[in-house]
Amino acid sequence: MTADLFAQQQSNRRRSAGLTAGFVLFFAWIGFGGDLSWYLATRTLPPEAYHHVIPVTGLLTTAVAAGIAWYSWSHGPEAVLAATGATELIDPVTPEQQRLVNVVDEMAIASGQPRPRIWIVPDQDPNAFATGRDPVTAHVAVTAGLLGMLNRDELQGVVSHEMAHIKNLDVRLMTLLAAMVGTIALMSDTLQRLYRHGGRRARGGGKDRGGNPLAIAVFLLWLVSLVLAPLIARLLAMGVSRKREYLADALGAQFTRNPVALASALEKIDGAAQATRSIARGAAHMCIVDPAERRIAAHPGLFGDIFASHPPIGLRVARLRGMAYQTARTG
Repeated sequence: MTADLFAQQQSNRRRSAGLTAGFVLFFAWIGFGGDLSWYLATRTLPPEAYHHVIPVTGLLTTAVAAGIAWYSWSHGPEAVLAATGATELIDPVTPEQQRLVNVVDEMAIASGQPRPRIWIVPDQDPNAFATGRDPVTAHVAVTAGLLGMLNRDELQGVVSHEMAHIKNLDVRLMTLLAAMVGTIALMSDTLQRLYRHGGRRARGGGKDRGGNPLAIAVFLLWLVSLVLAPLIARLLAMGVSRKREYLADALGAQFTRNPVALASALEKIDGAAQATRSIARGAAHMCIVDPAERRIAAHPGLFGDIFASHPPIGLRVARLRGMAYQTARTG
């Protein structure tokens, strides 16, 4: 298990570095690719017409992407927590809050990690997530509804799951994804609007000269990248989340020695009537269960694998109960 944990940590370090580099390179292509297509479309226009020569867009988008990558690394956890409206739990004032503090302390000891900071999200739908760059800077957040729904063993199971994400360094990768997925969607929409006007100007000037085939080809490739980028980024976040949920379930169950408690907690959370409104869509992959509509995730197969941010609860519960069965047999 130790070797698997180290391998998972190293994999997450590589993926985090690769994600950051890919994010900056993608925006460099979007910027400079747009500049190139605009240059090719305007270079044959009359001298008095506008000629796009200086790659302003490429320089701007690359600088912005580098700045966002730095901000996501430095302040991403705080940004995610602020977006949910969470408040830090420092001095417990209710028995439920004190129980949460006690459980987090216990799971920090069981997992051999520093105690993370604890946050309460003001939402009655039960859910939880962890964020941070590493165990030293980690945060665990639970909704107010979770505290009132779960018993102590079930709460321990949920917290142990989040502590597993922290120990695996999943939080680093998933926090970067949360910040970058939202940024890609916003930048894609902004650049589409910007170039809609510029594209009309370029096409209008090129009609009289029959158009530039190379400019058209570059522009179409650039446009496809721009349109598909938000979808690809979201699918990447979903794929990363699904694989890591199974691992966090298994490791969390080892911390508590009680996989049935986590299975019971997942069933209760999944049975909640409402979605978790306080958690932004871009951070859905960070939660213990999908905070949005869960009917898609309930169906295993290609459709659920593509569009759901989490594996089906039924499969996760079955695996946990299987762990309990194997433990009982060998014990």
